[in-house]
Amino acid sequence: MKDFPKRGRQQVKTAFTLVELMIVIIIIAAMAAMVVPRLNGRSEDARIAVAEADINSNIAMALKLYETDNGAYPTTEQGLAALLVKPSTEPVPLNWKGPYLERKFIDPWKRPYQYKCPGTRNPSGYDLYSLGKDGVEGTADDVKNGE
Repeated sequence: MKDFPKRGRQQVKTAFTLVELMIVIIIIAAMAAMVVPRLNGRSEDARIAVAEADINSNIAMALKLYETDNGAYPTTEQGLAALLVKPSTEPVPLNWKGPYLERKFIDPWKRPYQYKCPGTRNPSGYDLYSLGKDGVEGTADDVKNGE
């Protein structure tokens, strides 16, 4: 160990070398390269999960309550708006006890949910679905009730 001259307090200056800084940057970049691909696509998975929850739980429960009170689901023409405001078109529900929803539901892609009653896939009930990311009906990314 080297003895320093006794002149009061000695200050020892330390710093990172360029090589040390480069190693840290390379480690951080390698970690980011492993993590980022795993997160990629998760936001789309989350949107699909939200649409499925709306279709199979939130809106489905409101439709079931409407059907219990009125004996039938709203018609295609009345649409999901019948869950918010009493329909004035035929068949006018006699026992409407709504609103059955607190707000108008839009899908995670900022488009209204699609509703048909009687349904094409569910002739004794209704079809409720989102057009998915592409906004085109009948494509693989549609999120539908009962699926």
